[in-house]
Amino acid sequence: MREIIHTSGAPNPIGPYSQAIRAGGFIFVAGQIPLDPDSGEVVGTQIGAQTRRVMENLKAVLEAGGSSLDRVVKTTLYLKDLGDFAECNEVYGEFLGRAKPARATIQAAKLPKDVLLQLEAIALAP
Repeated sequence: MREIIHTSGAPNPIGPYSQAIRAGGFIFVAGQIPLDPDSGEVVGTQIGAQTRRVMENLKAVLEAGGSSLDRVVKTTLYLKDLGDFAECNEVYGEFLGRAKPARATIQAAKLPKDVLLQLEAIALAP
């Protein structure tokens, strides 16, 4: 079984993909970028503000699927510049510090809409 998860609390996909899929006891969240869900515009120009928006988007998608940030088991973080890691990590920790999911962090040459980060996640489904 596979179920598409969608919420107006996170930005609509900008391509042919879903915000998240529930399958096999997990929720697979597509890469979230710092878009405001109402306007569709990039939020902020600094890594801290952009990270906060990404985390809020992730939280909204997980909650729409009946899960939560505490149930995240794996993330992949794509940063435009690894020099932003410390500040990004601080905000990330505010949201996922208790869950302490496994994580990979990668410097990406280019991200959608030229944002500073993108984050995808896998969480336990309810």
